[in-house]
Amino acid sequence: MTLFSTEQLRKATNNYSQEKVIGKGAYGIVYKGVLSDKRVVAIKKSKLVDATQAEQFINELMILTQVIHRNVVRILGCCLEEEVPVLVYEYISNNTLFHHIHHKVGGMNWLSWENRLRVATEAASALGYLHSEISMPIIHRYVKSTNILLDENYTAKISDFGASRLVPLDHDQVTTLIQGTLGYLDPEYFNSSQLTEKSDVYSFGVVLAELITGKKAIGVDRTNEEKNLATYFVNSIKGNRLFEIVEPRLLREGNLEQLEAVGNLVKRCLSFVGDDRPTMKEVAVELEGLKKFTIHPWVQQQTSNENRNLVQVVEQSDLYDSPLIYASNEWESYSGITNLALEENNPR
Repeated sequence: MTLFSTEQLRKATNNYSQEKVIGKGAYGIVYKGVLSDKRVVAIKKSKLVDATQAEQFINELMILTQVIHRNVVRILGCCLEEEVPVLVYEYISNNTLFHHIHHKVGGMNWLSWENRLRVATEAASALGYLHSEISMPIIHRYVKSTNILLDENYTAKISDFGASRLVPLDHDQVTTLIQGTLGYLDPEYFNSSQLTEKSDVYSFGVVLAELITGKKAIGVDRTNEEKNLATYFVNSIKGNRLFEIVEPRLLREGNLEQLEAVGNLVKRCLSFVGDDRPTMKEVAVELEGLKKFTIHPWVQQQTSNENRNLVQVVEQSDLYDSPLIYASNEWESYSGITNLALEENNPR
């Protein structure tokens, strides 16, 4: 990991110019920077200077230096000359999964059923790795579609580890102040303050529901029955109405058995009882298996045509000229590196 000087990072961002801002959150601003060796990076700088912010930035730094996975955003270095460390990441060029699902009706051209399943599998694989494949497990705590980034090849990258927690080897849970995002927060954790790996599973279940339905986790413009996506999804599954809430293009592109299998997987992830949810490793294995289902030839050809257009889409992408602001006051920013959504309790 590289230690950068304040001067290096100021030069990389034209003295933290407003024109270099690619994301804003409640407490941090992310800038696009170009280092002296021409590498393009993302630089996260705290808005506030206080002990809480320093703790969160240091926490993220400590966690990311222990993680090496192709589907987790990579930290390149930091600057310790400021009161709150400045963090430097690899630059992820194709915005957030939230943006691609919700930016226009039906998702973007590349966001076929096949690609949704692939992205979900990649994100699940990364979370499974964090939970079970490193010496001290990590609970992410803020799994949501704004914290899943997409690189130039539309590969998923998990980001935003400021509130993540390491789990001691002799424990399976951590008692902590409740933090989370409306619509994604594990109800068991909310009621008990006991954070477990299954809390991430619940949040990931909401992301899967977003991928299937094209709906946001919380819909301020939806009826009371549909306002909370997790509740609406589970009730629809129980009422055998899955295909009524699936995004229409997926009924054309996907295999109905696949859609039903993913729907039932989401229902298990969204169980109110953590012990009844699968592990993230089990989720990843199940999604990987579903990718191997036979797809009808006409769907394969359609997908192939979409993939041929992919290069054109990448060439036209210019997603970070300015931060995206939604009418509902939801920020969508670079990499989810900053916490963007409303917080449930004890906001970060």
